[in-house]
Amino acid sequence: MSCVPFEQLPEDARLWVFAAERPLDERERERVLAVVDGFISQWSAHNRPLTTARDLRYDQFVFVAVDERAAGASGCSVDALVRQMKGLQTELGVELVNHAPVLYRDGDAIARVAREQFAELAEGGQVTGSTVVFDNTVTTVGAVREGRWELAASDTWHGRAFF
Repeated sequence: MSCVPFEQLPEDARLWVFAAERPLDERERERVLAVVDGFISQWSAHNRPLTTARDLRYDQFVFVAVDERAAGASGCSVDALVRQMKGLQTELGVELVNHAPVLYRDGDAIARVAREQFAELAEGGQVTGSTVVFDNTVTTVGAVREGRWELAASDTWHGRAFF
């Protein structure tokens, strides 16, 4: 059971991104981080402790990661993480576990819309291939460090789906 700073995880550490429907306020941020810290400090797979880390970006994206070099996250342990996040979602009344919406930069703000609405925005030219999107399907810490989490829509699955 080893929690380390997010920056200390290797590039190939497995990553889960949970995107809140809106920026979390101070109380919500404190609660989310406290619950996530409590969970990952005791997270194990098949009774083997996991080396873990978490990060919060833009008050809206919760990163949870595991260094799988010593022990990998099992299906049951991942399910436990998702259950924990769903519990937080219910407690706070803020959606955290839904990968369907598209999150993108709208000026200085982060917008969140249904995929159908993003398609309409693309068709109308309000968003383009150069619109910065968040690709919450990335699965490694290295992908985030390499800039593959926040990038132009044309460089992600969004480009193939909408442009």
